[in-house]
Amino acid sequence: MRSLIDILELSTEEINELISIAVDIIDNPGAYSEKCRGKKLATLFFEPSTRTRLSFEAAMYELGGNVIGFSEASGSSVAKGESVSDTVRAVSCYADIIVMRHPKEGAPLVASMKSISPVINAGDGGHNHPTQTLTDLLTISREKGRLSNMTVGFCGDLKFGRTVHSLISAMSRYDGIKFVLISPDELQIPEYMKQNVLDKIGLEYIETKDIGAVMPTLDILYMTRVQRERFFNEADYVRLKDSYILTPDKLKNAKKDMCVMHPLPRVNEISVAVDDDPRACYFKQVSYGKYIRMALILKLLEVV
Repeated sequence: MRSLIDILELSTEEINELISIAVDIIDNPGAYSEKCRGKKLATLFFEPSTRTRLSFEAAMYELGGNVIGFSEASGSSVAKGESVSDTVRAVSCYADIIVMRHPKEGAPLVASMKSISPVINAGDGGHNHPTQTLTDLLTISREKGRLSNMTVGFCGDLKFGRTVHSLISAMSRYDGIKFVLISPDELQIPEYMKQNVLDKIGLEYIETKDIGAVMPTLDILYMTRVQRERFFNEADYVRLKDSYILTPDKLKNAKKDMCVMHPLPRVNEISVAVDDDPRACYFKQVSYGKYIRMALILKLLEVV
């Protein structure tokens, strides 16, 4: 039995295999519509989510399986004081595979140690979000035709953004990748990411506050929201939340085939006027998310 807690648990070969399965699902959906008949997915969401939870549910239903679970901690026995370990141990008696989101970093890892079913980490605090990373990699692969030899810009909250940390870790293993890290000083990429990932392997990257200056160099622009829930100080959040807002005017000097991505939800960091730009890929990401999660479910259940 295998779980997925951290994107680095998957080799690049395994990621490429999952992408291939997802592409085949996109091309031949009927061939997969009964693959999980009789299987149950449990969604244990101790923290609010819309896209991730519904994406997993849609994925399981389209594979012919069923879904049980809860969408907030108050709807579970955790509200009575039950430990996460006990909750997961019990739920794994009912479900063939578990998807878990939790505000505490490391909680899904603990859950995977107690569960008798595979556990997928659907986000733990500011730490990891491996299926969003798989979604991002599928999006880049489909839209750019490759996962190597490109310049990737990350803009906004690079300090608390778990999607940013996971994607940097994953893409750092592909050849010819350069990162451009765009943020205010207070939201720069954490030192541990520099030491353990970027500097450790000698990856090429620059840090800047000026999105306009680097825009012409980017093949991918990955926007993020400034997350209120990750701040201890409301005044700091209010001061920084509008640091970077992407508008059509800021895209004038961007490459014609650049891909604008965002893990969503969006607040106001991308103007709605950008939505009709052919370079806007963030709603395509949502669609790709369902297919890569279908592929992952199949792989962890050893159906394919």
